[in-house]
Amino acid sequence: MELNLSKPIVFFDIESTGTQVAADRIVEICVLKINPDGNEEVKTRRINPTIPIPPEVSLIHGIYDEDVKDEPTFKAVAKSLADFIGDADLAGYNSNKFDVPMLLEEFYRAGIDFPMENRRLIDVQNIFHQMEQRTLAAALKFYCNRELVDAHTAEADVRATYDVLKAQLDMYQERVFTDKQGNQSIPVVNDMQKLADFSTNRDWVDFGGRMIYDKEGNELFNFGKHKGRKVTDVLEKEPSYYDWMMNGDFALSTKKALEKIKLRMLSGKYK
Repeated sequence: MELNLSKPIVFFDIESTGTQVAADRIVEICVLKINPDGNEEVKTRRINPTIPIPPEVSLIHGIYDEDVKDEPTFKAVAKSLADFIGDADLAGYNSNKFDVPMLLEEFYRAGIDFPMENRRLIDVQNIFHQMEQRTLAAALKFYCNRELVDAHTAEADVRATYDVLKAQLDMYQERVFTDKQGNQSIPVVNDMQKLADFSTNRDWVDFGGRMIYDKEGNELFNFGKHKGRKVTDVLEKEPSYYDWMMNGDFALSTKKALEKIKLRMLSGKYK
């Protein structure tokens, strides 16, 4: 179905140095402008973020410091980009949580006025998540075509979860899955180890996701001012950070994982 447009709409996507709007920078932006007459215009531009791109982030989007060192800064292209977007509505995938705030932050840094008052925001991910709800009741209806009776009672929920897993094995037994790196596999098979590998976030050091592993197996902080830095480097250069976390409002699983890293450092078993 073609879009019913009263004014242009811009679909856009941003690749960046990270996910912290206040601290990170855009490294690539693609803008697809759809006009009311159906005419499409697309512009893709790589940006020199003026700060390093963390290696673990480059592994995700494939853009490295070398790729953008000769590209213009956002400030250099901000005016022409704002003119191209004009008064168009904005659309994207997870755009209301990330892409729109990041774009606005960059415009503000560049001193460009980018009014939002009369601009409609359409987030395709939000439509997807609201229409295809991720509740146990919705899963039971989708996979098993039955209603969840006595929802939120322990036995009803646990039996529904068991039935959903069996139905998933039937539905996806030959389904090819493509990951973010383009690798293909058939992961939903009747093998508990393979199901665990597919359904568990193996990048997390602790269950709160406050620390993650990079591709080399190094622990990195995944929040705050040290996001993307090696835990061992931070604890070595700023020992007080360990005390702050251990005395702070963090989950015990996070504290225990951090303590384990600290003990490993004290034993000399780290680089």
